[in-house]
Amino acid sequence: MALSIRPAEPRDIAAITGIYADAVRYGTASFEIDPPDEKEMRRRYDVLRAGAYPFLIADAKGTIAGYAYAGPYRARPAYRWSVEDSIYVDARAHGRGLGRALLDRLIAESTARDFRQMIAVIGDSAQAASIAVHRAAGFRYVGNIENVGFKFGRWLDSVIMQRALGEGATTPVRP
Repeated sequence: MALSIRPAEPRDIAAITGIYADAVRYGTASFEIDPPDEKEMRRRYDVLRAGAYPFLIADAKGTIAGYAYAGPYRARPAYRWSVEDSIYVDARAHGRGLGRALLDRLIAESTARDFRQMIAVIGDSAQAASIAVHRAAGFRYVGNIENVGFKFGRWLDSVIMQRALGEGATTPVRP
């Protein structure tokens, strides 16, 4: 599969919305219950872009096959140097390495923006593929928050993984 990874653009919002809607309706990667519409997805995109967070698209011969972004880990100022990653791949493209390609580029883009830590909050401890992709990209297991979400009639855990970006916590940040 010929694949290019590029920054997301407003024209990609419809495809992003469709991929995410499928993940919300049928999967446990997101703990949302009802998929947001294009207007809401555009609002989320605009907020991330205004904050200078990377938002990427996996383009497979003109078809959007997945997307990834880094966003604030938490809102308080001391967390400013930490980001949380989100990766969604079209169900028809699972198992082809797109998630890993997006994550690798997201790590590079986040590091270039001087972020120091990347946190993965993986919905559902049964998400073995996502856990493996993160581990292969240098994330370490930090913990498991048990029974924190309820979806599809069952309680779900969240797995927390983390990796340093760039200098990590070895030096102070630049003001």
